[in-house]
Amino acid sequence: MSVSPLQQSRHLATEIPGPGSVRLASRRAAAVARGVASTLPVYAARAGGGIVEDVDGNRLIDLGSGIAVTTVGNAAPRVVEGVREQAGEFTHTCFMVTPYEGYVAVAEALNRLTPGAHEKRSLLLNSGAEALENAVKIARSYTRKSAVVAFDHGYHGRTNLTMALTAKSMPYKSGFGPFAPDIYRAPTSYPYRDALIDKELGSDGERAAERTIAVLENQIGAHNLAALVIEPIQGEGGFIVPAPGFLPALLSWCRDNDVVFIADEVQTGFARTGAMFACEHEPIEPDLICTAKGIGGGLPLAAVTGRAEIMDAPHVSGLGGTFGGNPLACAAALGAFATVAADDLVGRARQIERLVFERLGRLQADDDRVADVRGRGAMIAVELVRRDSTEPDAELTKALASACHRAGVIVLTCGTFGNVLRLLPPLTISDELLAEGLDVLAGELGKL
Repeated sequence: MSVSPLQQSRHLATEIPGPGSVRLASRRAAAVARGVASTLPVYAARAGGGIVEDVDGNRLIDLGSGIAVTTVGNAAPRVVEGVREQAGEFTHTCFMVTPYEGYVAVAEALNRLTPGAHEKRSLLLNSGAEALENAVKIARSYTRKSAVVAFDHGYHGRTNLTMALTAKSMPYKSGFGPFAPDIYRAPTSYPYRDALIDKELGSDGERAAERTIAVLENQIGAHNLAALVIEPIQGEGGFIVPAPGFLPALLSWCRDNDVVFIADEVQTGFARTGAMFACEHEPIEPDLICTAKGIGGGLPLAAVTGRAEIMDAPHVSGLGGTFGGNPLACAAALGAFATVAADDLVGRARQIERLVFERLGRLQADDDRVADVRGRGAMIAVELVRRDSTEPDAELTKALASACHRAGVIVLTCGTFGNVLRLLPPLTISDELLAEGLDVLAGELGKL
């Protein structure tokens, strides 16, 4: 595994934020739209391995990966070299005008790496939301049906259609409607919360699927439904891993009813969960898989990959985009793919899972506010509740995240109720940095 030239140690040269970040924040206030939020009040200068260094020389342990983007590490050597070489050749022609090999090579790789031995095709785009938009277009074209179902706690993006698919109102949807029509919502499998209602429901995915399918059949109708859109592990919704059997039961129902099963692997995909794709854990073979974030090695790239007969349903020129599959992003993706394979980052994600579960398991045993520890690979979350209760504690979660930030550890929050702390370290982080970051988290929780 390549080692970053950036010193791999936590170091606080100033308070957080330092004077350089404060000056930049003042410039930002006068130049950047107010609606763009930032998790930390620091401005990055460089990053690599498991560290982000800010403009004041503070080195922070990175347990966020830019929201699961820098999976192979920041400025990964193969990614940097690929981008540098491509930039010297050409930066853009538009694949729809004069195509180029990089786009084809990325599509070939995705067709090979995604689950299933069936013939596949890929479409390259710019963002996860754009991938979801196009997956819905493709499914509607293929089935000649229009209705789409998404799930409670789901998150799929900030465009109009993907806001309709997304469950959470604030901050994603409130005030931005009306949204795209013919979008419906169904219950998901949320083992921790389901078990509070019915213990068996929390552990039996097939039973949870029966509840979902009843909604699909009674409130929407299979004859109207073009696609089911689901995250194999929900991201913004709280890193919710469905009970075993839930996803296979839904896929089976889709197969029986001519409904396209779309797996949103934007956050879960590309080695993040200890498999190349999260749907491999059961395993299932979705009709369409949407990817973004980690596949581009830090550059904007997204894709829809799926069964050839479905992907080829839209008419010629019905799909595309000026920047989709930009040559620099394709070069970065090929470098990222090579890094995952050469450095066995799928195996590294499993190692991280063991380390994080062991440390957070001890924390859960010692503090009844830690209600649930869940996830897979390097995608682990802690659900926090009030003492002697199962009531979500968003205030505690926000306070804990802020305390970690001040102590030099980047963590993120999520969850429909705002009470989940999520950990998404780069797979290049060292065991020592990971352990230190988790110790800081535990220590700060003990102070609250």
